[in-house]
Amino acid sequence: MDPFDSSDSLEGPSKTAATNAEVPVPWSRFSAWLECVCVVTFDLELGQAIEVHKLRKTSICYLSFPDSYSGCLGDTQFSFRLRQSVGRSSSWFGHEDAYNRDAPVTLQKEHAHFHGYVYFRQVKDASVKRGYFQKSLVVVSRLPFGNLFHSLLQVIAPEYFEKHEPCLETVCNEIDQWPAPVPGQTLNLPVMGVVMQVQIPPKVETSGGSPVKQPQTENLLPAPTVLPSVHELDLFKCFQSVLIHMQMLWELMLLGEPVVVMAPSPTVSSETVLALVSAIAPLRYCGDYRPYFTIHDSEFKEYTTRTQAPPNVILGVTNPFFIKTFHCWPHIIRLGDLKMSGDLPKQVKVKKLAKLKTLDTKTGIYTAYKTFLHKDKSFIKRLLKGIQKKRPSEVQSAILRRHLLEQTESFILPLERYLESLMPPQRSMSPWKTPPQIRSFSQDEFMKTLEQAGPQLTLKGDWTGLYRRFFRSPNFDSWYRLRHREMTQKVECLHLEAICAADLLTWNKDKSEVEIVDLILKLREKLVTRKHQLPVKEELLEKLEQSIQTIISSLPEDLQTLLHRQ
Repeated sequence: MDPFDSSDSLEGPSKTAATNAEVPVPWSRFSAWLECVCVVTFDLELGQAIEVHKLRKTSICYLSFPDSYSGCLGDTQFSFRLRQSVGRSSSWFGHEDAYNRDAPVTLQKEHAHFHGYVYFRQVKDASVKRGYFQKSLVVVSRLPFGNLFHSLLQVIAPEYFEKHEPCLETVCNEIDQWPAPVPGQTLNLPVMGVVMQVQIPPKVETSGGSPVKQPQTENLLPAPTVLPSVHELDLFKCFQSVLIHMQMLWELMLLGEPVVVMAPSPTVSSETVLALVSAIAPLRYCGDYRPYFTIHDSEFKEYTTRTQAPPNVILGVTNPFFIKTFHCWPHIIRLGDLKMSGDLPKQVKVKKLAKLKTLDTKTGIYTAYKTFLHKDKSFIKRLLKGIQKKRPSEVQSAILRRHLLEQTESFILPLERYLESLMPPQRSMSPWKTPPQIRSFSQDEFMKTLEQAGPQLTLKGDWTGLYRRFFRSPNFDSWYRLRHREMTQKVECLHLEAICAADLLTWNKDKSEVEIVDLILKLREKLVTRKHQLPVKEELLEKLEQSIQTIISSLPEDLQTLLHRQ
């Protein structure tokens, strides 16, 4: 099926032209970037006649329209994230292995969720029964590249609203010619006469969030539009009304606390939620998060049940109905319209949850949470002074991003040092024995290391309490699982190096043929496994292959023939 199939229309409040997830080989380059392209049109007469088996498509339809249309005249862009259907197959896993291996954890493709990027247009139109033209163009991807896909929509959506389907078919064919998304490479992505030039950050990122250096490229006509980042938001714009509470928000994200963001529009909602998630980079936020969430979402009942504690999720909402629905949640951020101006933006206040009762609730952060660490007042003053001096928003964002990055790295560094101490010493690697085990993580043992190797920050507060709370969060569990897997791979690589450095022929001299064949089979198994699972140097694998062939050549001819056949 083509990535844009106009015959695949949807029932319900909208009709959509979308792809099937199972993209054939001819569209493999397209599927490396996008899952599908959708056109969603509000249909007054169909109302809410929804079929259950079209649940995911129906979710996309509802998530592609603002809850309240009155405040969204003109063009509006926002994003959403939704869960993949159970039992749904996908065609991208081959691409995922190579991409995810080299991409930072915060930019990796997800197995269980899609990201949707929306360009919604609402204009008055007397020829339409409702009096308004209302349509959304949506691209769905597994890649969390907000900047890139919103820029793509800015190019193709206005053209589509004028020329309709043939325009999108051309766009899909152009995307199918794009190079693969390879981290660290500068990529030129042509679409509709525009060339977008991007670079996906490699796994080892430089701090500070400054734009990557672009190498010289071939002469392109037209000249490329360089996107400084495929994913980074204007953090200062997103957080300008809550700057004095950044320490609290950082801790809430670090600990994976349930948070609801109530915003005046899906744009503010989605940007704020994504900014919160990125606040703990390079640590990956491992709870669920929905930049834009509606009452029609299939997870609505799951997230609004009052019979148990709220799940570890960040929800961005715009419908006033949610004020009543989420009033028992522990942390609620109520935002007004974000307007950039030369004046100092009014900072929202922290208020008691009990005050969140009426539908006209004022802006504020409604929580009883007390921070473990004290505010960095000098940092806040620096940002506020930047506002008075009319410092550009991108500079303010770079300062804010660097501060959050340094704080997260300072928090993680003692944990990294402690993990290093759990690794078996290299001298314990023997080619004749199974690799030694990594020692178990002990919270109490780690706490004792903080006195000598604690966070290198002047920030005062209860660091011990923060770590103990962090250990109970999904972020710690996911981080530790990832790091433990990487450490296990490192041990395997060191063991492989020890095997390659060993004199296997000397070892064979006093061994029986059965023992030698057993060794060969084990080495072959290790070679095949490491080729597919470990980031092993190619020369190391070649050396192991040579060692296996050398041992085989020392055996009788009949055994050599048998082993070569295997």
